[in-house]
Amino acid sequence: MISAKMVKDLREKTGAGMMDCKKTLTEANGDMEKAIELLREKGLASAAKKAGRIAAEGIVATYISEDSKVGVALEVNCETDFVAVNESFVEFSNNVAKQIANSDVADVEALLDSKYMSEEKTVRETLTELIAKIGENMNIRRFEKVSVNNGTINSYIHAGGKIGVLVALNCEKENNEVLAPLAKDLAMQVAAVNPLFLDETSVDEEALNKEREIYRVQALNEGKPEKIVEKMVEGRVKKYLKEVCLVDQIWVKNGDYTISKLLAEKSKEVGSPITISKFVRFEKGEGIEKKEENFAEEVQKQMQKK
Repeated sequence: MISAKMVKDLREKTGAGMMDCKKTLTEANGDMEKAIELLREKGLASAAKKAGRIAAEGIVATYISEDSKVGVALEVNCETDFVAVNESFVEFSNNVAKQIANSDVADVEALLDSKYMSEEKTVRETLTELIAKIGENMNIRRFEKVSVNNGTINSYIHAGGKIGVLVALNCEKENNEVLAPLAKDLAMQVAAVNPLFLDETSVDEEALNKEREIYRVQALNEGKPEKIVEKMVEGRVKKYLKEVCLVDQIWVKNGDYTISKLLAEKSKEVGSPITISKFVRFEKGEGIEKKEENFAEEVQKQMQKK
């Protein structure tokens, strides 16, 4: 009898998929060492050796539903930029983004345990097979799903997946001839300028207080009188907000417009208020500490192993 614990233990030892572990344990009559050997022979256990390697390359993929009401941004990582453009890797990433849009998975773990494109294998098992096939560690790092009832969602991908952006617009009058290109322009704005917040109401109070303290110390270090320091601080806070809040930023395509002015003009054009309900910006590998390898040393290490 193959227990769930045995399958779990084999999976942890090899990194192979759950179904592969179960089938192999059955084939090995419950012999753990024999099962590991069989998985290695099939090339499925090789993923475990790669799991510790840093995956900071990869792509950000986006998917927009046909009615433009649902959008997904997804980051899938690998070790090298060569694999990031591999056809199988890109296809897997795009398929998973589409799958998220058509499902109700709430996090990466649930996604990994869901069936891949309605097939027998899970996303986790498919990823493990891809790792074994290509020979690099890979992982699904994060995703975000956005939806609207009235309005549209559009996306922008920069530099072949280095940056991926979603922008969701709300508008009662669904004039897609205006809304779709507007959402695309705004997505390009988010990619280029990297706003931290949508507007002042969404600014984190803790972050704002931290900025205030920094400006206060700067002003005092500049030798400004105590009585005018607070006015200087608030002035610098206002400038900071214009830089980090999307609706207050200068539009990169036309410096005569702020984003809020652009939205107001387009609202008049369609005859209904247009608002940004949400934006998502993923940059490949942000926050991942990538190990810097000396290429000559790496080649030397490989030669010494032979």
